[in-house]
Amino acid sequence: MTLAIELGAAVLALLCALALLWSHWPAWLKAALLLGVTVFYFFAHDEVNNIAGWPSPHRLPERFQLLAAAIEEPTQRNPGALYLWVNAVENGRPQAQPRAYRLPYTKDLHALLNDSLKKVREGVSQLGTLEPQRGRPGLSWLRPGSDEQVVKLRDMPKPQLPEK
Repeated sequence: MTLAIELGAAVLALLCALALLWSHWPAWLKAALLLGVTVFYFFAHDEVNNIAGWPSPHRLPERFQLLAAAIEEPTQRNPGALYLWVNAVENGRPQAQPRAYRLPYTKDLHALLNDSLKKVREGVSQLGTLEPQRGRPGLSWLRPGSDEQVVKLRDMPKPQLPEK
């Protein structure tokens, strides 16, 4: 699928190059075409990365089931990251398609993930939730990072079977 998108973008760029070189359009229209193709390229590049399965930099779902995690510890050249593979939980049920997420590295979350991954390997499903980070009261919009979320992980509750 990504090959088709890349080929489509290449054909579009070729058609635009032909229009720029051999058409008798006014200069402002050629400039608008060039600007439009350039903006489309960067937009398509981000979308192809989302399609290809790269970890999402977006926020985790409010409730999720932890499937797996990879931990990249910080080094002198790399700030480190935590990669989570999760299923969003809606109406008490995990969704069918998992999604990968990238979180900044923190020691607390690293320890929490290690404990949770041990339980996942033992067959105990882990339910994750996002809770607002507690901070000083007041005008939170004046403090950058005050809207951060704290990840909490616990054992998934046992499903209740209906009576016969």
